Amino acid sequence: MCQNLIIIVANIKESKLPVNPELVEKVRSYFPHIKNEIIYFNHSSTAPISTKVKERIDEFVKDRCELALDDYHAFKTVTDETKTMIGEMINCSGDRIAFLDNTTNGMVWLASGIEWKPGDRIILNDVEFPANVYPFLQLKEKGVEIDFIKSTNGIVTAEEIINAIQPRTKLISVSFVQFLSGYRIDLEKIGKVCKEKEIIFSVDSIQGLGAIRLGVEKYNIDYLANGTQKWMLGLQGLAFIYVRKKLQEKMKLAPIGWLAVKDAWRLLDFDLTTKETAERFQPGTLNNLGIYAFNSSLKLFKEFGFDEIEKQVLSNSKYFIDELAKIGYKSQLFSVPEKHLSGIVSFRTENGQKIHDHLSQKKIVCSLREGYIRFAPHFYNTKRDIDHVVDALKDV
Repeated sequence: MCQNLIIIVANIKESKLPVNPELVEKVRSYFPHIKNEIIYFNHSSTAPISTKVKERIDEFVKDRCELALDDYHAFKTVTDETKTMIGEMINCSGDRIAFLDNTTNGMVWLASGIEWKPGDRIILNDVEFPANVYPFLQLKEKGVEIDFIKSTNGIVTAEEIINAIQPRTKLISVSFVQFLSGYRIDLEKIGKVCKEKEIIFSVDSIQGLGAIRLGVEKYNIDYLANGTQKWMLGLQGLAFIYVRKKLQEKMKLAPIGWLAVKDAWRLLDFDLTTKETAERFQPGTLNNLGIYAFNSSLKLFKEFGFDEIEKQVLSNSKYFIDELAKIGYKSQLFSVPEKHLSGIVSFRTENGQKIHDHLSQKKIVCSLREGYIRFAPHFYNTKRDIDHVVDALKDV
């Protein structure tokens, strides 16, 4: 019935501590598309806007129109609070966080901020999203060598990354979750080796964070970039980076914005002494509206609980994987352990466009990427939603 299909499948027991269904239903009420019978399984692309975010946007616009027309201090308070909540999510202090506009520029900041020498090497892989590739490919002009790890069945493992390390390897950059297969790489294993060998460890976490917990200290991550528009339920045009202080002290070549210096409001001093916090990497005027919206999303995450979100996401993924397998969407990847699962569940098929069109007609939103049908349900999605999608696939 199905040909050339690849999926990530795991035979793992259900969590012993189910998520509170009443809380799930409460969160679902914040997403109006559900009332319109739209099943949104596309959080790996762009998140829908919740009523919580819409209310915060309306409040922001009203203030800017009528009341607080130019309230920098209120914005600074919200910005600092938002950084603190990000820090709670990835286990760091808020002063290690800086806001940018997107994940790509986060990686550009890293690539341009390090002093490179001819012969330095960077390890990437062939299933990375371009945001984590192009900024580093440009360094070939400076004599930097790029080592691409070739994937097997759409997956690159931590062991393959580690085995590719050479004496001149200076940086390793990986995605927390690989955007096509949904494979979650073992960051802890790579980070341990990077720390031992003094290799800069960079992570593009956009396809994992918000669905799966991550600890920058536990995994010895030196640098992290993450847009807010996917699993984080924020808006497009806002991202954040984490920078380890030790790495920041070495990044003397990174561009300097006017708010990156210590005494930014002494406007005519022109003193290039930069801040010691990660704000040193903020270029200038920030996306105020995006930060206010993201602040509301993070409060929703805290209301539900970061650990509970991960539990719900993985429970959904395991159930989805098993149900897909029952109708023939199964491969040799059946035994992938839970630690490598994420919120993305995908399969590869030659009939991708036909399947995607059919699901769209059924008000099921997913992605078609490089021959993969990619589903990405979030923590407020339920097994009822998944059953509806599986039933729709039976009709193809």
